[in-house]
Amino acid sequence: MKLRIPRRMSTGRGQPPLLTPPPALERPPGAAELLFATWAGRVFLASATLKLLISILRRFITPPSIIELVSVIASLGLAFAAIYVVARLFILAKRRLLWRVRRKLILSYIFIGVVPALLIVGFFLLSANVAAMNVSAYLFKDGYDDIVSDVKLVAQAAAGEIGRQPGAASETLRRSQSAVGQRYPTFSMAFLPTNPRAGGLIQAGEWEHQPAPTSIPPWAASAGFDGTTFIAGDEPGEVQLVIRSVVPARGPAGDAGFVVADVPVDDHLLDRLRETTGVKARTPRFTAPADGKTVQSDDKTAQQLLVPLGTEIGTFAPFKNSVTFLDTVNWENGRASGATVSMVFDVGELWGRLSKAQSQNIKLRGEDLGQVFLGALALVAVLFLIIQGVALLMGLTLARSITSSIHELFMGTERVREGDFTHRINIYTNDQLGELAGSFNQMTGSIEGLLLTAAEKKRMEEELRIARQIQMSLLPRGPLDVPGLGITALCVPAREVGGDYYDFFHLSGDRLGLLIADVAGKGTSAALYMAELKGLVLALSQSHLSPRSLLLEVNRIISENLDSRSFITMTYAVIDMQLGTMTYCRAGHTPLVYKGGPRSTGIPGAQVLTPSGMVVGLRFPGAAEKFDELLEEHHIDLSVGDVIVLYTDGITEAMNPASDLFGEARLSSIVEEHGHLDSAELRERILREIESFVSGADQHDDMTMILVKVERAFKAHESLVQG
Repeated sequence: MKLRIPRRMSTGRGQPPLLTPPPALERPPGAAELLFATWAGRVFLASATLKLLISILRRFITPPSIIELVSVIASLGLAFAAIYVVARLFILAKRRLLWRVRRKLILSYIFIGVVPALLIVGFFLLSANVAAMNVSAYLFKDGYDDIVSDVKLVAQAAAGEIGRQPGAASETLRRSQSAVGQRYPTFSMAFLPTNPRAGGLIQAGEWEHQPAPTSIPPWAASAGFDGTTFIAGDEPGEVQLVIRSVVPARGPAGDAGFVVADVPVDDHLLDRLRETTGVKARTPRFTAPADGKTVQSDDKTAQQLLVPLGTEIGTFAPFKNSVTFLDTVNWENGRASGATVSMVFDVGELWGRLSKAQSQNIKLRGEDLGQVFLGALALVAVLFLIIQGVALLMGLTLARSITSSIHELFMGTERVREGDFTHRINIYTNDQLGELAGSFNQMTGSIEGLLLTAAEKKRMEEELRIARQIQMSLLPRGPLDVPGLGITALCVPAREVGGDYYDFFHLSGDRLGLLIADVAGKGTSAALYMAELKGLVLALSQSHLSPRSLLLEVNRIISENLDSRSFITMTYAVIDMQLGTMTYCRAGHTPLVYKGGPRSTGIPGAQVLTPSGMVVGLRFPGAAEKFDELLEEHHIDLSVGDVIVLYTDGITEAMNPASDLFGEARLSSIVEEHGHLDSAELRERILREIESFVSGADQHDDMTMILVKVERAFKAHESLVQG
């Protein structure tokens, strides 16, 4: 009889048994298997086939709505399956690509060393490009603002002279236009008298970009104007960008008129800006619809030179293109708007212009200070590239040395897996991998010894299995058929063999002997002492009628042969079938649990009986006398329904994962609650309660138990039948 309590079987510390072959690694599916042997691959193929058939069908007829619905479903299936298949193919490719450690190390070095370096270089290049764009925009805007300022100053000077001498307006405009025209060939001026009687429009310059204005819009007449404006051209949608200044000419008699100075933003002006700033803006001619929201150049070679803010400029080239923004005003209505000017610049020319800001008197070896700085920066960049290249080479070399050692280790493990324990790894380095290779060689050298040890262990386990079978054969076999009594028992060793023992046997005079014992310790030594105890008790039980006298004789004999470090606890009881009594003695063993039946005259409920007694087998001066002094013999009058439980400490000391003991109180409670069951059912009830309590914890001690239940009243001269 065995109690089936779950236990974790291991060789120690949760490790698997020695030399257990590792589980086979799952082979990742191939591309063909992924397409034809998985649900996603089948869905992908089916959806692709449907889409192909529907596409062919559409070439000949217009498919009905049901076919269109099938096409939509196929598209969805194709999309989901394609995502799944592509993801799995990516994982498959990654596994095959990164299976070798060398590739992993190289990729990790690239991600750790090369990628950050490239990101840093990219960041500085982007920063340099942004700085160059801002510098070019600043230079262009500064040069452009200088032209606006020049036009404004000329217009203010001419307006002042005309205010003082209105009659010399024509000469004043001619002289002013002639002076500024040397710098800006397309510069034009005009004077619009306030009083028509004073004369008509006076012009100076060619006014080729458009006719001179014949009137000043109210928004410009009120406060004047200095800045950039755009005016409508001769053709529909044509627009002209003009730097214009409008200054009122005030004399002693009041306002004499307005002086208008114009410089069209054309190729001449842009060439002038190119000479002074080093930045070339694209041709300013553009066309726009009436709303002015979009602009597109007519010149295909120049593309978009001037477009309203937010409009796409074109293809962007790093370190060549830049943009700047101009505030423009519609000459007709005075509405302000923004415009974007696309520019082209040269980084070297920009640096040359900026370096000229350094003092020309400070030279290093005949070179300007800016050129020296540029050369130093180039030298540092070359040094950084050399360092990065050396670092990359060293990283690849280290990766190769590491992966070579790992490859040797892998090949060694493959040889060991094939059963070749004579293989040794060649050690080329004195680093940690070399130590690992040396450890591997030592391991393979000792594997043969481990195999011998494993074989010896297997032989011992087989011998222990046979010893267990022999030990279990010493216990009573089959149920004991005693009229009026229900007797059942169990014994569950904590190891292959244990030291617990129980027995029941017939005695003379219609009596029944019950014995339960526990040898201190576990294993083979305890099993041998248990076998010795069985033979001794069976021999003495025929000549010693009293349980007390039998235990005294057992103690005398056992103490002379038992190891000084061992002892035995036992309880021996004799049930007299004629008198209906049970006489028992307890030699240091666990108590008895007794529950009286309905007709019992004793204390109701389950009782824990603990008569005095000392363990058997102790050897010290006066031990026999002390054993005789403490050993007590008690008896119980039995009646129908009485339950008697004899057990070892493995029952009450069963522990759960929290190390709590099952305890005598729980056992007594179970007997009291379920004592009405027959002995076999009561035993199963106790076992289930123990299993529930321990919750899978390891069994640490042998568990043995005898249950006796009085099923009917005793009758004189009733014979016992041994089943």
